[in-house]
Amino acid sequence: VLIDLKSNKKTQDTLQNEIKDISGIQSVEFSSKDKELDQLVKSFGDSGKAMKMQDQENPLNNAFIVKTTDPHDTPKVAKKIEKLDHVYKVTYGKEEVSRLFKIVGVSRNIGIALIIGLLFTAMFLISNTIKITIFARRKEIEIMKLVGATNWFIRWPFFLEGLLLGVFGSIIPIALVLSTYQSMVAWVAPKVQGSFVSLLPYSPFVFQVSLVLILIGAVIGVWG
Repeated sequence: VLIDLKSNKKTQDTLQNEIKDISGIQSVEFSSKDKELDQLVKSFGDSGKAMKMQDQENPLNNAFIVKTTDPHDTPKVAKKIEKLDHVYKVTYGKEEVSRLFKIVGVSRNIGIALIIGLLFTAMFLISNTIKITIFARRKEIEIMKLVGATNWFIRWPFFLEGLLLGVFGSIIPIALVLSTYQSMVAWVAPKVQGSFVSLLPYSPFVFQVSLVLILIGAVIGVWG
């Protein structure tokens, strides 16, 4: 949200409070025109340094960086902010946002279909592995039943085996995430610098993903 050049500290504070009062707002952060200039120079890379814009009078506006609770509310919130006093301009990458939502929607649907297919495949493989194990130990199981072992007493070792299979199966994707995410961020970050897109930092994101993968592996293993 670019602030009118004629506004003062008092009107900027008032505007910030008015933006915060709009429903669907997660955070409102003030960004000075000097900070905006630094980001603009960085977005141009080496050519930006050659411009030496810092030696001239800064022509940019102070701004508020606004985040919505739900990204899909961005266009609606932007329209409300545009109507407020002392707002020079609201930018949120309208075309890019619409295109991004479409791409993310299609990718999510394809991803969900693939995940469901892989979940059933993993459960089927683990189930078959346990069945083979049970078949190989059928004589021992029969003896245990004859001496009074309950069904659950016999089942527990197989549940644990399934659990371990699922957890060990999650180690490979975890290793891939831990080893490649940082490189991917380093490769993508310069390409999206200066845009509205930002990547999640390595920590705690990869560790959260790793924990989720272990839990999913364990659930699939036990269920299988």
